[in-house]
Amino acid sequence: MRSRRHPLLAALLAALLVFAAGFGLAGAPSAAAATPVRIMPLGDSITGSPGCWRSLLWNQLQNAGYTDIDFVGTLNAQSCALTHDADNEGHGGFQATATADQNLLPGWLAATLPDIVVMHFGTNDVWSSVAPDTILAAYTRLVGQMRASNPAMKVLVAQLIPINPSSCAECAARTVAFNQRIPAWAAGITTAQSPVTVVDQWTGFDTATDTYDGVHPNASGDAKMAARWYPALSALLTPGDPGDPGDPGSGGCSAAFRAVSVWQGGYQGEVTVTNTSSTAAISSWAVTLVLPTGSRLTQVWNGALTGTTVRNAGWNGTVTPGASTTFGFLADTSAAADTPSVTATCSAS
Repeated sequence: MRSRRHPLLAALLAALLVFAAGFGLAGAPSAAAATPVRIMPLGDSITGSPGCWRSLLWNQLQNAGYTDIDFVGTLNAQSCALTHDADNEGHGGFQATATADQNLLPGWLAATLPDIVVMHFGTNDVWSSVAPDTILAAYTRLVGQMRASNPAMKVLVAQLIPINPSSCAECAARTVAFNQRIPAWAAGITTAQSPVTVVDQWTGFDTATDTYDGVHPNASGDAKMAARWYPALSALLTPGDPGDPGDPGSGGCSAAFRAVSVWQGGYQGEVTVTNTSSTAAISSWAVTLVLPTGSRLTQVWNGALTGTTVRNAGWNGTVTPGASTTFGFLADTSAAADTPSVTATCSAS
């Protein structure tokens, strides 16, 4: 006997199917939207005024494929040449000790909810001759406040860049003494759930060539800071997430340096830029060079130089999957005639 579907029942079933589809109950399950990793740059004017290492770091991450990130902070100053996510917590003139004593950080954390804090903080404390024990106690309190906000907080803490202001003859030595204390402090406070990683921003940084006033980074200093932050920060971004630079289709690049010739007082270098993708061409690239202390770029060919970052020329920006291009440079150096140690970090789009 053939069954007959009642018209009212058919209409009810159709309505239920529409309802189920609207809430993802019918058909293939919909993927949950990815939540960006929230990163707070924390510190004083070296981080925030204008702190253009943040713009370089943001673009390095983006160009390497780490696009699912969000820099956060209650401040937002767009005063750097590169477009970037300018949110930050870099408060000019602030001390780490006063920030901890006045409980300023909990409010910033509540407003921004970071997953990772990138902290270069304490220069003003060192300048003011605050004792290392006192600064480290403030660090401990700040990390405690971070963990109260997010028990799984990841923290990158810098060994401070050198400072040598004309008004403080002792500041250079104080910075060295404080930096020496940071690794042991970090080892004592780190946990598996909330690791504290030390990033050496001091080694290879020269106040004479990498700052404009003995304290604040110039273009060269910004490039060095970004290059030091990048590997430590990218290591905290989960492999396999959108933006994983290991994805062969991400359109990333690598840079390899070689010394062509070396002489007393200078050297010639060559950098090979390779498209690391197997499927996607890149249309532009930029290589940030971290030079040995006392080195200075004097000439670049097959690229355009800004500070210590070399961008492609008009004719060699497009690189097909797996292919390479090169640029060369000359540099002066105060070191002895020996093979220079140059670090080259590539980003592409």
